[in-house]
Amino acid sequence: MIQITVSKSDYGILEGGTEFISEVYFMLTEDRVREVVGSLKEPFLHTALSELNAIEEVKIKEEKNHVSVKVLVARTGTSEQLQLQTQIVNVLKEAGAATVGIRFGQLPEEVVAANRNAHPEEEEKNLLNSNKTQFIAIASGKGGVGKSTVSVNLAVALARLGKKVGLIDADIYGFSVPDMMGISKRPVVRGEKIIPVDRFGVQVISMGFFVEDNAPIIWRGPMLGKMLNSFFNEVEWGDVDYLLLDLPPGTGDVALDVHTMLPHCKEIIVTTPHPTAAFVAARAGAMALRTEHEILGVIENMAYFESKVTGEKEYVFGRGGGDKLAEELNTEVLGHLPLDQPDWNEEDFAPSVYQEDHRLGKIYSEIAEKVVDRLK
Repeated sequence: MIQITVSKSDYGILEGGTEFISEVYFMLTEDRVREVVGSLKEPFLHTALSELNAIEEVKIKEEKNHVSVKVLVARTGTSEQLQLQTQIVNVLKEAGAATVGIRFGQLPEEVVAANRNAHPEEEEKNLLNSNKTQFIAIASGKGGVGKSTVSVNLAVALARLGKKVGLIDADIYGFSVPDMMGISKRPVVRGEKIIPVDRFGVQVISMGFFVEDNAPIIWRGPMLGKMLNSFFNEVEWGDVDYLLLDLPPGTGDVALDVHTMLPHCKEIIVTTPHPTAAFVAARAGAMALRTEHEILGVIENMAYFESKVTGEKEYVFGRGGGDKLAEELNTEVLGHLPLDQPDWNEEDFAPSVYQEDHRLGKIYSEIAEKVVDRLK
């Protein structure tokens, strides 16, 4: 039941003496708040909040018509939580609240476990809950170590092995994958889904597809999380075997969102042989371990320069950084990549993709085979 409170100052007189009400305040009751909020679905369990007893607290300040609620969810600090927050604000304001305050807490483990498979048909539609897709994040401690080059070529190498591969350019501020792969067209929309661009057998999605003229992205953390969530849920990935994520360097908002959204994600850490690069990369590895992400291995990029004339190797960035990092993270080095440039094909230009018979292309093929073996 909605109570309608009208003060004397709310009345006016029209010409002819007809009374009218200028403002009407809808005073919500606790039962009504629980009814409208309880009809919303918990974003991970796809079950109504009322069924989960997830509305822990309701407070109403009648003089200000302010409603505050505490809601329990399966995972806090996620973009799904932000979306639910928006839904709660909208339904309460539609119901008559002037202002809304929301706090979130964690659902008990037993409640989450009991409801995890309550709606399997909805789980199946969500890529984040797929049992068929392996998620592999490519991370680094700092920029400039060739992380995106590794992401692109590892994705292509996996596709050459006959795997169905997707690649998300999750470096939303510093997107570069479309340019590196020589992608000139943009995704199309079919129904309510975005169709990724296919290049070298890899399905690609990037922030670069959605900005004009290489414009800068000036966003704060929550917006980054929403875009990343859209890449997972609003793109028609199909039945992919591996979905690679080219993360931004460091341990910022996007990396944190990935660790929260994908609790079963695997990670590959990219570094150069330089001791400082390896030291900084250890932070990204430590973040993975603390969030229970498995580290598949380390890739040492720019390991050396080999002269095509003499065959002599020059270790221009030092030696041993990758091996030391792998030892510290209790993993292995998947490959050492020398400095070299792809053979460019002017008719099918992709400035950062190595041909299959190129010496680096062969190393990437070996790395891809190791990844597949480790994920079996």
